[in-house]
Order: sequence, then C-alpha cells, then structure tokens
Amino acid sequence: LALIRLASALPVLLVIAAIPRPAMPRGRGLALVVAYGVFWFAAYTVVLNWAEHHLDAGTAAMLVNVAPLLVAVVAGLLFGEGFPRPLVVGLIVAFAGVVLIAFGSRGAPTIDGIGIVLGLLAAVLYAAGVLTQKVALRSVEPVAATWVGCAAGLVATLPFAPQAMVEVPAASTGALVAALALGVGSTAIAFSTWAYVLQHSGAGPAAATTLVVPALATGIAWLVLGEVPTVLALVGGALALGGVTISRLRP
Repeated sequence: LALIRLASALPVLLVIAAIPRPAMPRGRGLALVVAYGVFWFAAYTVVLNWAEHHLDAGTAAMLVNVAPLLVAVVAGLLFGEGFPRPLVVGLIVAFAGVVLIAFGSRGAPTIDGIGIVLGLLAAVLYAAGVLTQKVALRSVEPVAATWVGCAAGLVATLPFAPQAMVEVPAASTGALVAALALGVGSTAIAFSTWAYVLQHSGAGPAAATTLVVPALATGIAWLVLGEVPTVLALVGGALALGGVTISRLRP
C-alpha cells in the first residue's frame, strides 16, 4: 500500500514541479530532504499501515496525534520557537478532543500491545519527518522538497515491489481506487500544500493544525459513509477544532 501510494503520487508531484521548475536540492539540503522523505513518506506510512492491522482507526489517530506534541516540544527547545501560551493550551485542548473521538469511535479504543507500540513509533517518525523537513525548507523550495522527498520514500519502499506485484492483481477495484486516492490527494496535493505552510510557519503551530484531522474525518464519515458519530465523538471534534483555533491565536 505504501509503495502504490507513493508511486501514484510521484507523477502528480512531477507535474506540479514542472510549473515553477524549482532548483534541485544540493548538498546538505538534499541530504535533509532525503532523510525527511525516508522518515515520513516511507517509514511513517509503512508503520502506520502496520499499526492499523492491530488498532481501530480512532485509536490509531489518537496515538499518531502524539506527534504534534513532540514537534512543539522539540521546536520550542531547539528551533527557538518557545512555548507561547495559546499554542500550549490549544495543543492540550485539541489532543483531549482527539482522545474523546477515539473513545467515541467504537465505545473504547482497541488495546493491543503491538498496535500501541507501532502507533507511537509512527508518531515519532511523523515528528522526525516534520522537524527534518522544517530544517530542509530553510534552503530548499517547498515543491522541490516534496517531490524529491516522495522519490526518496518511493525508493525506500521498493523492497515491497515483489509483494505488490502479487497483491495488486488480486485486490478489489475499490481497494486500488482508495490506494490511488491516497497517493494523489492525501500525498501529492496535501504534502505540497503542507510544505508551503511549514516554510511560512513555525513547526509547532503548523503541526498543531493537523490535530483537526480526526474531527474532519468524523464529519466526512458521517456525510459520505453514513457513520453517525456518538455524542462523545462530537464533543471531541468540537474540542479538536477549538484547540486548533486557540493554538493559532497570537500570544
């Protein structure tokens, strides 16, 4: 799945890059972009996919969203971003909302030791990718950083190619369409806009905005899939939205 996702995203990213034609990263910038691509595009995606074999979606989202907290702490200590009160309060409120969404998604989060370890590892890889990318974007254009990072991630997932060649012909049409949608929408388009935001914002505040994802997913599932959220999930979604809003306020 990770290989198919990146393989479908890279051509779209190359088309996007053909418009501004950014300079190819070199030297230290290239090394940072490759590192972020391996951390985030490859390792994070594979580990998250693995975790979701052991966890329900709500629990996986709760564990992965530890990442914005890690990003805010490291960026505050090492990048000089500090710990503005709105950011700290907003992170706490939004993460509390994510926890409520997880509890409300299926009554209670799935408790699976391997899944929890993998979910937390995915969060660490997510945070490492964001922080490495933030440093890379000081000298590399966002479009170039995104397509080169995706290419690095694709190369890192090539060992899964033999397995993919066996599984793709046997997969359902719906599964293949979903994988392609992950590549075009959630990877090519989303990571391109994310890189622009990260270059023009602190790593902590940018990462805090991603805490709104579980709330959006709950709303979309309600509208598109007919999955009516519980009251707990609705309260959690409101907290997540409110927390992200607070995090973006000026001190």
